[in-house]
Order: sequence, then structure tokens, then C-alpha cells
Amino acid sequence: MPRYYDIIIVGGGPAGLTAAIYARRAEKSVLILEKNGFGGQIAQSPRVDNFPGIPSVSGAELSDKMFNHALDLGVEADLSEVTGLTREGSGFVVHTADGDFSAGAVILATGAKHRRLGIAREEEFAGSGVCYCAVCDGAFYPGRPVAVVGGGDTAVRDALLLSNSCSEVYIIHRRTEFRAEAANVEALRARENVRFVLNSRAVELIGDGELGGVVVEDLESRERRTLEVEGLFVAVGHESDNAPFAALTDTDAQGWFTAGEDCRTPTPGLFVAGDCRAKAVKQLITAAGDGASAAVAACQYLDSLK
Repeated sequence: MPRYYDIIIVGGGPAGLTAAIYARRAEKSVLILEKNGFGGQIAQSPRVDNFPGIPSVSGAELSDKMFNHALDLGVEADLSEVTGLTREGSGFVVHTADGDFSAGAVILATGAKHRRLGIAREEEFAGSGVCYCAVCDGAFYPGRPVAVVGGGDTAVRDALLLSNSCSEVYIIHRRTEFRAEAANVEALRARENVRFVLNSRAVELIGDGELGGVVVEDLESRERRTLEVEGLFVAVGHESDNAPFAALTDTDAQGWFTAGEDCRTPTPGLFVAGDCRAKAVKQLITAAGDGASAAVAACQYLDSLK
């Protein structure tokens, strides 16, 4: 028989960790299953400046505090990839690469995964010049030319970080204006080693074994040129990682769960929280809010079965 928990949480980011804290405070047995590393995307951020009450903290430190808070309350955690979820009676069986677990309620806090550019040889150069996390991989490119693709907050922050150590940083963006915070864009414009490649897109990767350059195309003139870079950091957003659970709940055309602010799904006992849910604002604070809402709803559901 699979080991039973009142609530199993799939995903160990801010939403999942907050849900675990709230559920344990309600005296439920809780297991968090996470396939990568606890803390989620925020753990990779060099600085978090928008979490209320904490003016400035590294993402890794904040993640550690949240994770340890959950552990101190008695939450159990396991690094294991969830491969599926099935309904069994009024509860669920959660299938993982290392075995099965059963639960009275499940909270899906699966977050999001990095979106690919979708151009030829991208997968070939992944880990050999093409990167999706500047915080993780930027240290491998000191004194070397690199490029960043994207125009949002992540792309601009990545470019700022890389400009501290790389010889040149090209930022490739499909538009002439950025969606990122104005203060960060201005800071980036002040960096002497940053080159703006606007109204352009990356169309081709070149190199032999290791990345040697990226071909960019001007969206108006259709002219192409090659940027000789050794690293390409892709920051073009995220996509859902919800496919293993789509049979039990509703998703939109992009694969995001369509549950409302109460985080309830059409399947009794199944809840969703955080960036995996379709919503207008996907931030650390909204993920934590979802985690609290989902945990409260899950506890109410379990109590209603008594």
C-alpha cells in the first residue's frame, strides 16, 4: 500500500512551500514532491526586492527560509519527479519515478518551465553555449561575449548581471520598447558594454560543438547579421508543465490550469496554486497567496469528509 498523507503537494516553489506551511499549521500530514530543487525559480534570483517586509534578500536565502520553515513544522519533502495522478475513491494516488504515494487531497503547484526559442540547433547547443538561467550559468562566461534574448524583467536583469563580468552583452528584443521595469532598463542603458539589438529576432545558431555565434534578423529590413558570442541566454518567458495532470482538471489553450482565486478545480480534493494557474499577475507574492488559499481549501475539503 502506498504511504498515505492528508495532503500531497506537487512542486516545491513559493506556492507549494506556503501551502505546506498552512496545511501543517492546520495539523494535516503533508508531503511535498519536487523534481528539481526546493524554492522554484525564485531560488535562482540574485536579489528579491519586492517581498513585503523584506526590503532586499537573495532568492536563495528567501527560498531556504521558506523551506526550513516548512520542515520545522513537520512537513516531509522528497526530491522525486511526479509522473502522473489518478483518482482512487475519494482520494488520489500520486505516481513518481521512485514509487507511489496516496493522499486525501492534492495541491498542484507545478510552476512553469523555460520557453525555448524554437530555432534549429537550440537543443544541440543547450549546455554548450545556450543557457536558460543567467544566475546558474553566467559565471562560466567571464570576459567573454554573450547575448540575451528577451524584453521582460528576467531578460533585463539577466543582462545587468552578465554585464558585470562579460566583455560584451547583446540584448536581442523583437520590439523597440521593453516590458521590464523602467529603472532596470535605464540601468542597463548606462552600461558601456551592453549593445541593444532591437526590433530583431534570433534565427540561427552557429558553431562546431560549442556555440560560436547567433544570427539575428531585423524584422523590418529582413537583413541578417551574425553576433559573435560564446553564450546565449534565453529569457523569453515560460510555459506550463501541467500535461501529466490535464485529464483531471481544466486547462486553457496554453496549458495553464483555469481554476479561480479559490484554487479549486472541478475534481473534488484537487487544487492548484502558483504560476501553473492561469492568471494576470505571476509573482512571488501571488504564488504565496495561492498557496495559502489552496491549503485552506484543501483542509476544508478534508474536514468535510469526516
